[in-house]
Amino acid sequence: MPIDSDECNIKQCMPIWRALASRNPEEALAELHRPRPFGSVLGEMMAEHVAMMRRRGYKYTSQPQLLLRFDRFLQLHPGPEAEPLSAMIDRWAATNATRHHADECEQLTRVFAKILRHGDPSIPMRRPDPRPKKEASKQWRKPHIYSPADVRRMLEIARNYPSPRAPLRPPSMYTMLLLAYCAGLRRGELARLDLGDVDLHAGTIIIRQTKFFKTRILPLPDSVVVELRAYIDARRRAGGAQDARSGLFWHERGDGHYTPEMITWLLSDVIRRAGLKPSRGKAGPRVHDLRHSMVVNRILEWYRTGINPQDRLPFLATYLGHRDINSTLVYITVTQELLHYANERFRAIGAPCLNLGQEVLS
Repeated sequence: MPIDSDECNIKQCMPIWRALASRNPEEALAELHRPRPFGSVLGEMMAEHVAMMRRRGYKYTSQPQLLLRFDRFLQLHPGPEAEPLSAMIDRWAATNATRHHADECEQLTRVFAKILRHGDPSIPMRRPDPRPKKEASKQWRKPHIYSPADVRRMLEIARNYPSPRAPLRPPSMYTMLLLAYCAGLRRGELARLDLGDVDLHAGTIIIRQTKFFKTRILPLPDSVVVELRAYIDARRRAGGAQDARSGLFWHERGDGHYTPEMITWLLSDVIRRAGLKPSRGKAGPRVHDLRHSMVVNRILEWYRTGINPQDRLPFLATYLGHRDINSTLVYITVTQELLHYANERFRAIGAPCLNLGQEVLS
C-alpha cells in the first residue's frame, strides 16, 4: 500500500513502521489516514456554515471541531447512497456509548438543524434535548477551591522555583499565579498579556479581544500592583524586550511569549510541589480552578463585610469577561463556608420577614 505522509497525521515514520508490524496492517494504516477536511458528502454544507458564522463575527472554534470529527467519520465509514442525515448521526452515535459522545451527538443534531433552517426558514425550529448534557455533566470534574493558605503556599513555591538557567522564570511564575488568582485570568489571557497592557500608574491591566471578542480594563489591588511593578523591574534587569508589544511574561526563546500550554505546565508543577495535586497524571486541582477560587473567595469576603453578593454579581461578571451573569454562576461552587454565610444572611434578613408574615396571619 503506498503511503503519503501528507495524508497521515504524523511527524515521523515510526507510526508507519508500527502499523506495518501490527497484526492487521491494513486497518492500522487506515487509522493513520487523515482525510481531507470537509471532504465528505456533507462537507460542503458544513464548510459553508462555518464560513458564514465567522463572517457574522463569531469566533466559532469549538463547533467546527465537532463538525470535522463527524466529517472524518463519514469519510472513513461511508454509508449507502441517499442516506438520510438522521441515519448518519445514528451511525456515529453507535460508535461510542459514553455520555459525552451522546451529548456531542445532540450538539451535532442542533447544529445541523440550524444549518437546514438557514437554507429553508420554513423548517420548524427544533427543541433542544437537555438530557444528554445533564447526564454528561454528572461526569465533569468538580472545581477545587483553593484556600488563601493554599494560594500563599503556592506563591512561596513559585517565588523559589528551581530555575538556574532561567532566573526570570520564578518571578514570572509568581506573577502569573498572582494574576490568575487575584484577577481571575484565564491561561490564554495570561499568555497574551503584553508589556503595554500594564498601566502601573492607574493600577490597571488591559485584557484584549479574549473570549466572546471582549476587551476589558481590570483595576488591580494595590498589593498586586506593587508585585507587578517589582516583576517588571526584574524583567528589565534580565534583559527583557521593552517594546510595548513584547510579552509581559518574557523569555529568550521564540517570540518571547509563553504559550498557554507552557503556563499550564509550569503552574501545574507548582500545584504538585505544594502537595495539592498527585505527582503524575491529570487528577487533582487544575490551574483553571484558581479562577473558580477567586469567585468563591470574593463572595465570601463580601459576606464577611456585610455586602449582598447578589448586588455585586453583575460587576463580577464584567470583571471576569463573561457575557452575562449566568456564566458567572457556573463558577460559584457551594462550599461549607459559603453555605454557612448564606444561611446566616438568611437568618438575619429573611427569618424576621417570615415571623412578620405569621403575625399578620394570626
